[in-house]
Amino acid sequence: MNLNELVAIDVHTHAWKSALQVEDAPSKQQEAMGRYFRYQPQHQTVPEMAKMYRALRMAFVVFAVDSPRELRKITNEEVAELAHKESDVAIPFASVNPHRGAEGVAMAKRLIKDYKVRGFKFHPSVQEFLPNDRMAYALYEVIAEAKLPALFHTGQTGVGAGTPGGSGIKLKYSNPMLLDDVAADFPDMPIVLAHPSFPWQEEALSVATHKPQVYIDLSGWSPKYFPPILVQYANTLLKDKILFGSDYPVIAPERWMEEFDKLPIKPEVRPKILKENAARLLKL
Repeated sequence: MNLNELVAIDVHTHAWKSALQVEDAPSKQQEAMGRYFRYQPQHQTVPEMAKMYRALRMAFVVFAVDSPRELRKITNEEVAELAHKESDVAIPFASVNPHRGAEGVAMAKRLIKDYKVRGFKFHPSVQEFLPNDRMAYALYEVIAEAKLPALFHTGQTGVGAGTPGGSGIKLKYSNPMLLDDVAADFPDMPIVLAHPSFPWQEEALSVATHKPQVYIDLSGWSPKYFPPILVQYANTLLKDKILFGSDYPVIAPERWMEEFDKLPIKPEVRPKILKENAARLLKL
């Protein structure tokens, strides 16, 4: 499927089910997220996701999260290999926990060289690091040198939501203002602030308007809940840097699109958000 045939590019989806090993029922963490997002877990393999997105005439960025909290690992290598086999719609990102140190730097280099990943996903609250901690900078240097985008979870997370103590997840790590330092120190590394960044929406908008290479994706929220200031900026100052993302499987792309259609987004801005901005960012 070529770019002209696509109606949208979903820049934020999760691979939570392996195609290479037998999986049990959803984990307690995934069940808790289902309650938080009010969805029935429908975790699919990458090939199953590709079939679904192909029918929707959408491309999708897909990744796992490198975290000790994820007990059933889906490797970066599996995601990349399967996505490349579905390359008409699937775009593989990788995830490397900065706590891996030198091992993580070597992993990132190998994933770029041998597995041709197209970007990297970080979840500071799950991976328990401050994005501007110098510990992570050697890893960012590898990503920046390859001129690949780095996508960071920002704001509150559904992971651990409603469980005792939030399952130990700490929200402070995902304040988008922490990424202002990273954007200043790595001006050649595109950065995506994932999600409406509750409770730091204005901080995210500030960073994205100030730093040319910082984007915002709209995943993880039904558009009917978007704060008015986010819609205002999407229509104006950030119209070239706002990206469609669903956070599948926690939000189905069809549900997201149905709600997005009801927003007062200018007709000339809609195709930018749904496809054109992502195509430029991902160099499609």
